[in-house]
Amino acid sequence: MNAEIIAVGSELLLGQITNTNARYISSQLAELGINVYYHTVVGDNADRLEDAIQLAESRADLIIFSGGLGPTKDDLTKETIAQHLQTQLVMDDEAMISIEAFFKRINRPMTENNKKQALVLENCQVLANHNGMAPGMFYSNLDKIYILLPGPPKEMEPMFQLEAKPLLAKWLNQGEVIVSHVLRFYGIGEAELETKIHDLLDVQSNPTIAPLASDGEVMLRITAKASTDQEAKALISQTEQLLMDRVGTYLYGYNDDSLASRTVEVLQEKNWTISAAESLTAGLFQSELAAIPGASAVLIGGMVTYSTESKITQLGVQQELIEKHGVVSGECAVAMAMRIKEAFNTDIGVGLTGSAGPSSLEGKPAGTVWIAIAFPNGIVKSHELHLSDMRNTNRLRVVKRTCYEIIHQLTNRNES
Repeated sequence: MNAEIIAVGSELLLGQITNTNARYISSQLAELGINVYYHTVVGDNADRLEDAIQLAESRADLIIFSGGLGPTKDDLTKETIAQHLQTQLVMDDEAMISIEAFFKRINRPMTENNKKQALVLENCQVLANHNGMAPGMFYSNLDKIYILLPGPPKEMEPMFQLEAKPLLAKWLNQGEVIVSHVLRFYGIGEAELETKIHDLLDVQSNPTIAPLASDGEVMLRITAKASTDQEAKALISQTEQLLMDRVGTYLYGYNDDSLASRTVEVLQEKNWTISAAESLTAGLFQSELAAIPGASAVLIGGMVTYSTESKITQLGVQQELIEKHGVVSGECAVAMAMRIKEAFNTDIGVGLTGSAGPSSLEGKPAGTVWIAIAFPNGIVKSHELHLSDMRNTNRLRVVKRTCYEIIHQLTNRNES
C-alpha cells in the first residue's frame, strides 16, 4: 500500500507553524510497512484542496489528511472531501455530546458553529478525539482509504496511534501482525552505513530495513510481517544479527533510546555518579541528562564556567595552565573534568570547552572543541572535535558526542 499525506492549513504555507504531523504519520506508517511517497501541503482553499485530492488519488491507495476539521469557515477539509466523494456529512451524536460536555465543563456558552465539528462523512468509522473536540474519520471507497485527522499534534498523534492505526493494521493484514524494531547508531554517517549494508538493502523483502537519519545519528528500522508476534520477532532477530555483523560497533541503543537516556541507564547500571563543568554548552549537557526520568540518581550537579575568569576563580583551573595552553585546549578540558569531579565527589567528571562559533577563539577556528571525561582511578579520556561554524548545532553535537563516549567507555571497557 502506498500513502500520501495532505496537510491542510494556510499557516503551514506561511511558515507560521511547522508540519510536524507529516513526519509523525510517516514514521507510524513505516511501522505498518506502508510506503509514503508524497507529502502535500495545501492552504485553506477548496479548489486547491480538490486538485490535491485528485492528484493524490492518481498515485496513492491511502490518503491521510490533517487539519481543517475545526469550527470556522476556513476549516473546509471534510466539506471538500464529502463533495469530492459525493457523500453527505451527518451529525455524530457521540461527538456532539462530547463537545457540549466540554463547554459545560469550562462554563462557557457553545457557539452555533461548534456543532460543525461533530459532522462526519456518512458511513465512515468515527475516530474518537480524547484530547479535543473534532472527531476523525476512516472512510473506504472502492480501492481507496481516506483518513481525516485534526491538525493540533496533541489531538492528532493520540488519535492516529489509538484509533486509526489499529484500523489500518486490521485492514492491511487480515490476521497477520507487523512488528518493528529500531537500531540506533552513532559515529557513522548515513551514507557510510548504507554502503556497508547495501546488499542487504537490495534484497530486503520481509523483514524490510529502512534507514533513517537525524542530527549526528542513524537509525535502522526493521519491520517484519508474520502470523504471530513470536514469528515476526524471530525474523527481526535474524536480520538484526546480519546488521550487527556489519555495523554493530556503532550501535548504542534501541527503539525509543536516546544518547542521553542510554547515558543515564549505563550510569545507573554501574551505580556511578556524574558532574559536569561546561563552557560552550552552557549547561546543555546537564539539561539533556536531567530530562531523563531517574537522572537524579546519577546526576549530582555541575558548573557553567563560560568565561575564562570563572574557570579560574570558580572551578579552580590554574591560571598558568590557561595562559600556556588557552581555554580551547585538551589541557583545559582535562583540568575542568578533574576539578568538577573533585568538587562534587562524583565517579565521573566531564569538562567541555571550545569555540562554539561562528567566530574563532584564541586563534582556533569555530567548531574546535575539546571533550574530557575523568573516570575513577585517575583515568581521563580527551577528544578533539572539528565541527562547523553553526553555533547551536555544534553545542548539541558536543553533548551527543559526550554521551556517546561515556556509553562507549562504560559498555565496552572495564573502567573501574
